[in-house]
Amino acid sequence: MPVDEGLNTRLRNALAAHVGISEKQMMGGQCFFLNGNMLCGARRHIDGVGRFMFRVGKANEASALLDPSANEVIHGSRKLGGFVRVDAADCDDTALQRWLQLCLAHAAALPAKD
Repeated sequence: MPVDEGLNTRLRNALAAHVGISEKQMMGGQCFFLNGNMLCGARRHIDGVGRFMFRVGKANEASALLDPSANEVIHGSRKLGGFVRVDAADCDDTALQRWLQLCLAHAAALPAKD
């Protein structure tokens, strides 16, 4: 499951104005963090589809899943609570900003990690 640099570039550009952003390869792709708390990630899956993963928080998960482009995140055989995935084809720049604002609000409410 290769890293998708096109999707990563979209995330980098969308997050460029925010202080405290870092990156790390994990979960088969590239993940982005705010003050050490995971925000989102992107990767190209084995089926060839590029997907974003957004950490919206458990309190926001049910309402996020009402969006027809959002799906639960299954990692291995385990559902990740508080996360949704969106196919890149369903995530234009406006939608990306909307998802990232939800992620940023959730991460900003958490204590910073080293």
